[in-house]
Amino acid sequence: MTSNPSTPAKAAAVTIADSVRALLDGKNFASVATLGPTGAPQNSVVWIKREGDTVLFSATAGRQKVRNLERDPRVSISVYDLANPYSSAEIRGVAEILPDKGKRLPHELSHKYLGIDPPAEKDEETRVIVRVTPHKVITFAP
Repeated sequence: MTSNPSTPAKAAAVTIADSVRALLDGKNFASVATLGPTGAPQNSVVWIKREGDTVLFSATAGRQKVRNLERDPRVSISVYDLANPYSSAEIRGVAEILPDKGKRLPHELSHKYLGIDPPAEKDEETRVIVRVTPHKVITFAP
């Protein structure tokens, strides 16, 4: 039996450890890796928010990472502690793309990272929330 590499395996979600929760809850940037149409990796730096044992980030509909995740929801998020870059975590999982009609998440993320409202966006710009359910978490600590 062969499997389609673009179809994620039915892996069980995992619980995020407290040390990784602290990393995700801090003002640390994350690098999101998705798979392009040819299988080549595509990487983006994003602001993140933890919601329970999932990780959220905001994206503009139609961007390459969103198109990649619509085709293949497998994703890897790497985050490291800005105060101690040797402390980091990689979260591998599956993404779900949700509407963000009120553009709630960019507002929350701007307040988390900058303490202010985000710049106004054009009304026709469509925002989505990408929710990542982790299936594997790898931590690196000195």
